[in-house]
Amino acid sequence: MDINQVKNDLNEVLDEYFEKVDFPKNGLFVVGCSTSEIRGEWKGTSSSLEVGAAVYETIANRVTEHNGHIAIQGCEHINRSLLMEREVAESHGFEEVAVVPAIHAGGGTQVAAYQRMNDPVEVEHITAFGGIDIGGTEIGMHVKFVQIPVRLTHRTAGSANVVCLKSRPKLVGGTRAQYEFTDDNLKE
Repeated sequence: MDINQVKNDLNEVLDEYFEKVDFPKNGLFVVGCSTSEIRGEWKGTSSSLEVGAAVYETIANRVTEHNGHIAIQGCEHINRSLLMEREVAESHGFEEVAVVPAIHAGGGTQVAAYQRMNDPVEVEHITAFGGIDIGGTEIGMHVKFVQIPVRLTHRTAGSANVVCLKSRPKLVGGTRAQYEFTDDNLKE
């Protein structure tokens, strides 16, 4: 496994994501990652702390550059709980849950993030602005409604498929509703 290639793959994906998406200041960016899938194996069968560290460090640096905060989704064995800095969790009013990630219950990326964060905590539910799903980890439950896939030209990290999401406010109303303010909004 070429760790530098994984980092390069992620940087290409994130370059395009942040070019296409107006990421909000202090926005939450959720990361779902199967290090096994990156290595070309089935989820949960070949977890790697080394790969997880490369993923976390690369994405955390890029999200920080865009004034965002990162949340790392764990695997099904911890109910897809999310690891984040305590300060971020508290500022959003997220409820902490009692679990600590392990390589086969949380995953390589969560364990690597736990080791590198200042004051990590796990929470059960968030509403992120957007995020990245590496290897089919299903992050949609943690991205606010309405989720929109971001079409990218680079769609892999190692051997894993990558899908990115952003969100937008719901369009509400009926046939008279308008979604941008113009002079037509003032017509009687």
